[in-house]
Amino acid sequence: MPSPLNDRDSFEDAVFTGLDLAGADLSERIFERCTFRKLVLQESIWTKARLHDCVFESCDLTRIKTTKLALRGVEFLGCRLMGVDWSDVAPNPAVSFEDSNLQFASFVKVNLTKTRFRRCKLVDVNFIESRLAEADFGHSDLSGSRFERCDLRKADFADARGVHFDPAKNTVKGAKISLATAVLLASAAGLRVSGFDDDAAK
Repeated sequence: MPSPLNDRDSFEDAVFTGLDLAGADLSERIFERCTFRKLVLQESIWTKARLHDCVFESCDLTRIKTTKLALRGVEFLGCRLMGVDWSDVAPNPAVSFEDSNLQFASFVKVNLTKTRFRRCKLVDVNFIESRLAEADFGHSDLSGSRFERCDLRKADFADARGVHFDPAKNTVKGAKISLATAVLLASAAGLRVSGFDDDAAK
């Protein structure tokens, strides 16, 4: 069945609700101030599409294709974004994620300065050579996620769970972490923190 979004190349102030667009090709479409609510968009293709001031609410965007997708003022609220490779989005995306599942995602060489990842499932996510300065990971689960050669300056991990990164392999000046995370990082570096026994450190 053809996608109902194929009739036009650009949309403004539109609301799309309850559509099943799994696998749809939305390449080069332009969406401005649009709301996507409870859409099934699994494995949809967004090559060179542009999203400006758009909101996705409770959508399933598992494994979408984001090649050269431009994101400006885009919010993902309560969405499934599992297995998405964000590495080839258009430069300098302005995006935020809240209450969303980004498990198995990849962010390689992406500028995510000041990006919000609030109350998100960020399990087994790869952050490689990405700029995450002043990013907010409040109340997110980062279990199993990997940070390599990232800029984490002033990033806020204070309320996040499962945080682990090597300060020797990332730029971390001013990053905020919890006491529990500090103990884990120290333990991983072979240090023992006075006042914490081995079981507490684990």
